Amino acid sequence: MDRALPDTKPFASFEWMLAARYLRARRKEGFISVISLFSFLGILLGVATLIVVMAVLNGFRAELLDKVLGFNGHISVYSSGLTPISNYRDIEVRLAKVPGVTRVTALVEGQAFVTSSRNGTGALVRGISEADFKRLPSITNKDLTTALVDPGVPDAVPSLDGFDKAGGVAIGQGLADRHLLGLGSSITILSPDGPDTVVGTVPQSKTYKVVAIFKVGMSDYDSGVVYMPMAEAQDLFSVGDGASQIELFVDNPDDVDAYVAPVQEAAGPDMQVQTWKARNLAFFTALAVERNVMFLVLTMIILVAALNIISGLIMLVKDKGHDIAILRTMGATRGAVQRVFFLTGAVIGVAGTLGGLVVGLLICLNVERIRQFVQYLSGVDPFNPELYYLAQLPARLDSWQTFLIVLMSLALSFLATLYPSWRAARLDPVEALRYE
Repeated sequence: MDRALPDTKPFASFEWMLAARYLRARRKEGFISVISLFSFLGILLGVATLIVVMAVLNGFRAELLDKVLGFNGHISVYSSGLTPISNYRDIEVRLAKVPGVTRVTALVEGQAFVTSSRNGTGALVRGISEADFKRLPSITNKDLTTALVDPGVPDAVPSLDGFDKAGGVAIGQGLADRHLLGLGSSITILSPDGPDTVVGTVPQSKTYKVVAIFKVGMSDYDSGVVYMPMAEAQDLFSVGDGASQIELFVDNPDDVDAYVAPVQEAAGPDMQVQTWKARNLAFFTALAVERNVMFLVLTMIILVAALNIISGLIMLVKDKGHDIAILRTMGATRGAVQRVFFLTGAVIGVAGTLGGLVVGLLICLNVERIRQFVQYLSGVDPFNPELYYLAQLPARLDSWQTFLIVLMSLALSFLATLYPSWRAARLDPVEALRYE
């Protein structure tokens, strides 16, 4: 009974032929074919959705990280007390010599109240030198507009040249829109850190011209940050010739913890060191947890589709019991029968996975166009920058992650075929043909 037919190697042509016939719909097997179709569509949608969602989450994290690190330093050095850093220039020289540190920037930073003729809002005011301001990649982009360019020069490129001497401020596009401001408009900044008097600290205010408007693409920064020359900020916050903090930029931001010890040694024992990971720990931890949870939840779609493969193959085995018995009496081995039904289910899994991969890649490559199309049809922005921090929907494909998704889908599909194909191989031909 178990004697093999001649020239029947594993996965021989007749096994593929039978698997292909079982995949084609017949009238009496219509329900089984419907189950197979839904299994295919389930795997396709599961793989595509998983690829798209993970790519968007990766892009969201990468864009946020790029915005945060392009706006703030990778490491911040503060004074242990409430006093400003008076010898910040000496500390800057020592910090610049630390291996891996690419840039050192001194800042005067403080909270203030910004008023105009139309509105009043809180803002973070940062005093920075012109040279350091120009090196902020998130500021000096194509959306920067300045009043420092000579209007008489044709095709003049917006520039921050003369920012220190202009005595004005640079504000975000969101803040400008909220106050209805443009280049040359005036704003008043009220600082709670004024000079000390006999009656205590007296807040002071000063009016500035808007000399530049930037757009980072992150609503928190565009709506709540004001840049001004270092000397103006020192005067506004009454810090003398000192600085509030020193920011460092390093070669490898992801490995920023390795720089803490040498930076602390160079800064001195009376200084505190804080990394970007510590400043944004809760935020980026929440993103990591969300990414892991979404991966597990969306994997359930593929798992449900794999269960559909199991149910469809079990019904197919039951329906093809007569055919299996005849094959066994003709000399087909149990392994051959098992491989036939394995191929039947595997083809569904492979086709669904490859289809999902193609669909997922196409969506990822056109995700921003799709968002704009949905916005056009609905009239509602599904990715409001006021809620999601970013001005456009990002998607960043990770080749290794995509490979793992495809591998996981194939593994689940192949595992789903094992039990039904084993049942088919264990079918007793005598029992199957008894009542024929």
